[in-house]
Amino acid sequence: MSTLLHLSDLHFGTEDAGVMQALLQLAEQQQPDLCLLSGDITQRARRSQFSAAAEFIARLQAPVLAVPGNHDLPLFNLPARLLNPYGNYRRAFGQTLEPEFEDHDLLVIGVNTTRAARHKNGVVSAEQVQRVVQRLGQAQADQLRIVLLHHPVRAVQGSDVANLLVGREQALPAWVDAGMDLLLAGHIHLPYMVPLEDRGGNPRAWSVQAGTGISQRLRGATPNSVNLIEYQASAGQRQCHIARWDYAREQQSFVQVRKTAVQLTQYD
Repeated sequence: MSTLLHLSDLHFGTEDAGVMQALLQLAEQQQPDLCLLSGDITQRARRSQFSAAAEFIARLQAPVLAVPGNHDLPLFNLPARLLNPYGNYRRAFGQTLEPEFEDHDLLVIGVNTTRAARHKNGVVSAEQVQRVVQRLGQAQADQLRIVLLHHPVRAVQGSDVANLLVGREQALPAWVDAGMDLLLAGHIHLPYMVPLEDRGGNPRAWSVQAGTGISQRLRGATPNSVNLIEYQASAGQRQCHIARWDYAREQQSFVQVRKTAVQLTQYD
């Protein structure tokens, strides 16, 4: 079985030390095989914030696959935003902005939806859509197929519609038809899961949002939140459970508040 820890919107520069410690304790208890970080790692893309983030993530003691969020590009340093917007990000997390991970259980495809010309909203291009389709087509039957990006593709509150990924109408049915199981994202600090349909209108994948992992920039009454994903394939059957863990301030720890068995397409 593979265990994945899905983190988002850490916003280093606004981190809560107590929540950080609780998240490290959760990681020590659950021993994830891989950490997936869906953007907004920092608050203002400063080198010191990326350094603090890298130090924290190293303490999770698991491989990390990360993609940038809009906060990971400089906002006030206009020369850096124009000439080298991902410079500090790359120093901390490597040169590639669209990393991939693959083993016998997993295929994870990173997609960079940020753009230096945009302050907040995300975009997916036709070239990115086709790259993901092609890569999904190479998946093995037993693999869990994950697309990791920052911006949400489905909203459960009307106020979030303006935050949805530009280009999602073309990307989602293409990716679902190509075999995507999960799309992991963040950006709006609100955890939820909603089904995604193929071109025939059949629900065959899931959009999984993570809340803000450790930041003090909470959304209303929604606490800090992360997701734990458990996956195994045996005798041709693929099984996946997604658990939401919220920070409980009284216990000073993360507690599981929901665990969902998600239906996956079975492949020969």
